[in-house]
Amino acid sequence: MTTRPSVATREAFGQTLLALGKEDPNIVVVGGDLNVSTFAHLFGREFPDRFFDLGPAEQNMMSMSAGFAFSGKIPFANTFAVFGTGRPYDQIRVGIAQTGANVKILGSHSGITVGEDGVSAQSIEDIALMCALPGFNVVVPADGPETAQAVRTAAKERGPFYLRVSRAATPVIHGDGYQFRLGKAEVMRQGKDVTLIACGIMVAAALDAAENLAKTGVQARVMNIATLQPLDRDAILLAARETGALVTAEEHYINGGLGSMVASTVAQGHPVPVEMVALHRYAESGTPAQLLVKYGLTAAGVEEAARRALKRKTEQ
Repeated sequence: MTTRPSVATREAFGQTLLALGKEDPNIVVVGGDLNVSTFAHLFGREFPDRFFDLGPAEQNMMSMSAGFAFSGKIPFANTFAVFGTGRPYDQIRVGIAQTGANVKILGSHSGITVGEDGVSAQSIEDIALMCALPGFNVVVPADGPETAQAVRTAAKERGPFYLRVSRAATPVIHGDGYQFRLGKAEVMRQGKDVTLIACGIMVAAALDAAENLAKTGVQARVMNIATLQPLDRDAILLAARETGALVTAEEHYINGGLGSMVASTVAQGHPVPVEMVALHRYAESGTPAQLLVKYGLTAAGVEEAARRALKRKTEQ
């Protein structure tokens, strides 16, 4: 297993937002009482006249962001993923998605790695919710460098964005030459036997699983799907044709997330065995490491799923 330096993607968001604020006076930030946790306070400290903290009023936060967008501003609405998607969903759907408002929503502390805050703060349905909105760009970066580039892309591209980042530090897997491309999958490792398709924190786990599989002669391709909407269906179908078996890995509920979208894609275009590493129920309170192990969101869990997919492949 490769040892990598780690950085929290929420911190990469805050640092990039601050830099963007210095470059573009049209960027404004709307917060929901958790700006220190999302690192948006860095922007607020530098640009107090463009920073609006509404407290725990997420519905108002989204409606105000839509108003800013239609006034020519580029609003970044930020809070925890569980509060920024569930509570104001109607306002997002009607005021942002249906109007195509140029609003950027940042959901921090996503998945179960919010940890000790417990199940009420763990957002495991947000990808499904946001991908159900036509016209929304949904991005789940794998590390700090990818987060920084995704935030810059969101600021530059017109239309609504949902960016999902994490509380805990995430291994850095991208070097200086990496270039994020919206809507395009990234092949991080070549392989001919099975493809491991992951997003967010599970990309590093997929890379570690591929290393372990290689020790036993299994060559696993690793694909980072940072953009879940629009989905790179061509890359998924190519992997299905060339490797004949797929594994998806995500820190999200099994229904409606990456696994569901990949399975739907191959069912329509090139059916192959698909195994899914994901959550099957709500979790509980614990450290991020404890929760990831308990619910199988680890390199070992991905490796085990790959062996199941390979077995099904040979049985066809």
